[in-house]
Amino acid sequence: MNKDRSELLLASIKRLLRRGATKQLKNILKKTHMADLSGVFRELSPDNRQKLFDLIDSPEEKGILFSKLEESTFVDFVKTLQVENLVDIFEQMPADDAAELLNRLDEDTSDQILQKMKNEDSTSVEHLMSYGDDTAGSIMVPDFVALQEDMGAREVIEALQNKYLDVEMPFYIYVTDEYGKLVGVSSLRQLVVVHPEKPLKEFMATDLVTVRPYMDREEVAKLVSKYDYLALPVVDDDNKMVGIVTVDDVIDVLHDSATEDILRMAGVGEDFVETQTIFRGTRIRLPWLFASFLGGVAAFFIIGGFEESLTKYTSLAAFIPVIMGMGGNIGTQSSTIVVRGLATGKINVRDFGQVVSKELAIGFILGIVYGLFIGVVASVAYREEVYFLQLAVSVGLAVLSSMAVAALVGSVIPLFFEKVKIDPAVATGPFVTTSVDIVSVLCYFSIATALLGI
Repeated sequence: MNKDRSELLLASIKRLLRRGATKQLKNILKKTHMADLSGVFRELSPDNRQKLFDLIDSPEEKGILFSKLEESTFVDFVKTLQVENLVDIFEQMPADDAAELLNRLDEDTSDQILQKMKNEDSTSVEHLMSYGDDTAGSIMVPDFVALQEDMGAREVIEALQNKYLDVEMPFYIYVTDEYGKLVGVSSLRQLVVVHPEKPLKEFMATDLVTVRPYMDREEVAKLVSKYDYLALPVVDDDNKMVGIVTVDDVIDVLHDSATEDILRMAGVGEDFVETQTIFRGTRIRLPWLFASFLGGVAAFFIIGGFEESLTKYTSLAAFIPVIMGMGGNIGTQSSTIVVRGLATGKINVRDFGQVVSKELAIGFILGIVYGLFIGVVASVAYREEVYFLQLAVSVGLAVLSSMAVAALVGSVIPLFFEKVKIDPAVATGPFVTTSVDIVSVLCYFSIATALLGI
């Protein structure tokens, strides 16, 4: 939903809530997807949230709304509801969504809900909750279509029509042998174009891509993205199916992963600022800013070491921000490209030489371009000084060296951290900015001192 429509929906619902126009609100709710309503829900007061929620008749729709709400909004709102009402909602939800939401609640509340749910529902949900949050098991769907390899196409279609009506993702028919082990898969398209009596084993695909329940869910997401599957089968150590990971959950994983990487690269933790307390936000940012502080102190001592040069040629100080800024920017660009490439699997540590040389070449070319620009600016601005030419060359070479070194550092550091099994998204930012600041200042004053003969 675009911004204008979202704002119009929010304004309409707020106005109708003030008027108590229940009938009109119900009409809007019938026409509005719960994903759109979740954005409105966040902007309402607690009382209005409750009023709007009570107007949703279907427990299934309420479950969809729960799954679309931000974690903090969901947790705060659930505290206002009776456990009995929550049980009706969670029983209508897919097991993987229910497990994810229950893991967000405190242990007492989730236990009460599970105890009052139907036995078959609570067993499936508890099984999924037993897996770690970052595993394939935590996002898998325990309902799937698995049939024996000797069944004919006609029998399979009849089974789909009679036995598997409630399966969330029936696009694939998984095929098992007489021992229940996964041996193949067929799409619905394959099923309807073959002869009705043809058994599954004669037209199923056997080149299977499977995952284990304890596999990292980001790795699972990469597999789904790589092969463009709608779902991947999850198998145990005996190659028996225990569930499937569907593409809708994979999209959520990729979105969450990208968000976490960006926030961690910025050194502000893994949560949005809206979900952080002042103390937590301060505590998370403190160590990362300390790394930048150390870089600044180091730059201070380097500049102090060239105090004589600055005293004699005060114009040198005017170009320090430009040189440090250009280096910092390209260093951030290179590190962001490499970190994201590592996260998506498009860059591998084995590509070290290729990636580093490419980024170094780009940094060098950009350094030449902007070095010429800043050199011209320096020569024009200080054309009346006898040393204007040496100053222009010093500034130009400093920008060139700063940007080249920054691109080199920005590409090498994340690859190095990936090699030694340290999350590049967490550690790269502070190291890149600190090292680039130090190198930029050192290169600048070393070149200027040599050319100006100080």
